[in-house]
Amino acid sequence: MDFRIVIDTREQEPYGFTCGVVRRALPAGDYSADGYDDVVAVERKSLSDFARTTIHDFARFAAELDQLAHLPHACIVVEGDLDHVLRGQAGDALRGVSPESLLGAAVHIQVRFGVPVIWCGSRQAACAFTDAFLRMAVREAAARRNAEARHA
Repeated sequence: MDFRIVIDTREQEPYGFTCGVVRRALPAGDYSADGYDDVVAVERKSLSDFARTTIHDFARFAAELDQLAHLPHACIVVEGDLDHVLRGQAGDALRGVSPESLLGAAVHIQVRFGVPVIWCGSRQAACAFTDAFLRMAVREAAARRNAEARHA
């Protein structure tokens, strides 16, 4: 299968993937798979960006979450460790946001929008998760498309 990851043109610090990539504007998220923009998306957040966006700029972020919620496969990857956050070991990344508020925001996103927040611990782990998530979503979507084509 020819697999290429799509990186949104607004993504300022894109991951480096071992497969082919293409840059173009995505309707939702920072990453998707070529030919599957309507099926899968991953929104990447550094820990500090996640804290800022979910606490101080949630109205704008909610519009993005609405778009992600309409996709069969979508998630938010956070380049941070939830255990470190809850233990107060996140350093300056939270910038005055309490660990409890950040956890509450993450749970709210999952419950209200149905979009899981994946705490990946590091940028490298988030990149690996994003690659694996996109590949699995494409496999599932391709199998579904093939089954529908056989039954048409």
